[in-house]
Amino acid sequence: MTARPLPTGTPSAQGVDATGVLAFLDAVEASELIEPHSLMILRHGRLVASGWWRPYTPERLHLLYSLSKSFTATAAGFAVTEGLMGLDDPVISYFPELDEEITDPRSRAMRVRDVAAMASGHTEETYERAEALDPGDLLRGFLLLPPDRDPGTVFAYNQPCTYALAAIVQRVTGRSLTAYLRPRLLDPLGAGATGWLTDGTGRELGFSGLHGTTDLVARLGQFHLDEGAWDGEPLLPKEWIAEATREHIPTGGPMPEADRLDWDRGYGFQFWRSRHGYRGDGAYGQFCLVLPEYDAVIAATSASQDMQAYLTLVWEHLLPAFRSAPLTGREDADAALAERLGRLALPPAPGATAPPERAGEWADAVFTPRGGGPELTAVRVTRGTDGWTLTLVQGDDPLELALGTGGWQVAEEPLPTAVSGGWTDGVTLAVDIAFLETPHHLRVTCSLTDRACTARWDTEPLGSGPLRGLCAPRGPGD
Repeated sequence: MTARPLPTGTPSAQGVDATGVLAFLDAVEASELIEPHSLMILRHGRLVASGWWRPYTPERLHLLYSLSKSFTATAAGFAVTEGLMGLDDPVISYFPELDEEITDPRSRAMRVRDVAAMASGHTEETYERAEALDPGDLLRGFLLLPPDRDPGTVFAYNQPCTYALAAIVQRVTGRSLTAYLRPRLLDPLGAGATGWLTDGTGRELGFSGLHGTTDLVARLGQFHLDEGAWDGEPLLPKEWIAEATREHIPTGGPMPEADRLDWDRGYGFQFWRSRHGYRGDGAYGQFCLVLPEYDAVIAATSASQDMQAYLTLVWEHLLPAFRSAPLTGREDADAALAERLGRLALPPAPGATAPPERAGEWADAVFTPRGGGPELTAVRVTRGTDGWTLTLVQGDDPLELALGTGGWQVAEEPLPTAVSGGWTDGVTLAVDIAFLETPHHLRVTCSLTDRACTARWDTEPLGSGPLRGLCAPRGPGD
């Protein structure tokens, strides 16, 4: 399924100073805390700047982590609008099979609007405790865990809240989130393919697990900026958009305004309020920034170790670039920005494509992991007729990765990866593995001296699972 292109325009014609965007690119690339993967900027409904840092590409699905929550809230908006669920209904009313087990008054009083606003009454994340109560059904475990305070009175960022909201949507519609959203949102927006992870119950997670393109994120932002309409056609009532994106519950304690970070400005229905506008965001810097004051949307994916640092750079460089009127005489700046966006790339790890010495010892070498990073049984280096291969072994599941001949070696099978690096000397092999449908890099270093290796994440995946799981789920998803 191919997305219809967004309407485009030059930065200057839409009142965007290209030099400000160039300054933002400089700042992001200079930060040791941010690895950018993609950026799209829309102004007045037109795409004015977009770029992907190779080996990431426009058509590549990317794990959005908690930005998934904003899509779940949108699905809930459709279900509420269609009369399938009500914001003031008790959560337990949608799961009568659990009615006799859920006896705590606060649990029974928890409403749909409470879980939508991360205001279940729990004062901290409950995922691990809920999973421990029922490893097979997170919803049941969550409802069995009594809230600490009355629902609706306190904020806690809490994955099972969104899981409960997603479970209700899937219960009342009889479909997955993806299948329900496809004709109502995804297809009307001209979005392409997506993939959403499921759990053992068969439910799509809701709180995380959605894989989509940066283009999809940009379209979600523009849809909300346009108050629930697309191409002038209303899809959701503007009243729902206003309700979903306003502050429902405070997220920061008393503090001076200057000290309030972007996580201290209130929470809506699975959207954060921001220093400017509002946003959906996901771990390690997956952003959908909606800026009504500037009539702008910024969509980005990254592997950021400091998400506030990323947002601060947006506020410092991109907001001043949004001007109140078209700019004239800026053709050179527009062209310089387009040229820069066209050559974005992450630097590959250095290394020779073959060992400079002792090649025979490397040809079929096995290395023992020293711990840290993913749980590996062994790492093998082998030489074949097509070159060198690095194999990461987890139990009886080997993941073979071609080392290539310099630069990024991109492969789609057995899962989308890009590999760079090589031999830094005769006894050391250092490899950078990018799992292209996620924000994650794994850096593996093998030493011939002691036949040991290390594997460490730049940004560690949230949740357990095999390396082969670091990709979008295959299949239609609906």
